[in-house]
Amino acid sequence: MAVESMTETRTPAAAPKPVIIALDGPAGSGKSSTAKAVAERLHYAHLDTGAWYRVLTLIALRTEVDPHDEAAVRGLLDAFDQIIAQAFDHSHILIRGRDVSAEIRTHEVSGAVSRYSQLPIVRDHLNTAFRHLAATTSAPGVVAEGRDITTVTFPQAEVRVLLTASADARARRRAAQIGEADVASIARSISERDARDLSVVDFMRPADGVTLIDTSDLTLEQVTDKVAGLVPAAAGTGTNLPSHPQTQESHG
Repeated sequence: MAVESMTETRTPAAAPKPVIIALDGPAGSGKSSTAKAVAERLHYAHLDTGAWYRVLTLIALRTEVDPHDEAAVRGLLDAFDQIIAQAFDHSHILIRGRDVSAEIRTHEVSGAVSRYSQLPIVRDHLNTAFRHLAATTSAPGVVAEGRDITTVTFPQAEVRVLLTASADARARRRAAQIGEADVASIARSISERDARDLSVVDFMRPADGVTLIDTSDLTLEQVTDKVAGLVPAAAGTGTNLPSHPQTQESHG
């Protein structure tokens, strides 16, 4: 009697789902520096969502898009989709092949970004774009930073962290970053920005499941250790962190 083959037809294993680390925090909390350092250590992609809001604002300013003109804003978003699909890079942001990483940090863009970023149509559209970038990356994971990133953009991220720091530490860091000697002026600017951003989302208190890390007395390496240390358990299970705020005490 012939023996029938027991060989099974195997379907290719699905590619592992990228691990998402979502980092939120006010200006001067160390969010950007930490995101870059963690991404480099883990060989993850780095997604600076705030930078992309600035790219959108730069395009809007150059094409004179009125934020109150919904049709014009929709056209702006269509143009943005083409740019973000072609220009995403781990270290530079390009528009039609031109590096605009410095241009999006100018006072002109900084002063106008909230006019566009606070529009619901813009926030919904960009959040969808960010989720697509994270889902389609070839990297094993993504470190995404930005406002409301842990609650709106990536509420199901495997690791969600809110960085915070004292007002003095935040002002000193930002002053050093931009080469400004007047720390008091920087402190006032940060306070004003916080007030504007808090009108959109409360980013000062961690939501359920978000780990709170006070960076006031920590070095960048120490903060990086803490954030990267949250990944193994979360990556192994594919589940979120426990559904209650966790606080990691700072150690100077």
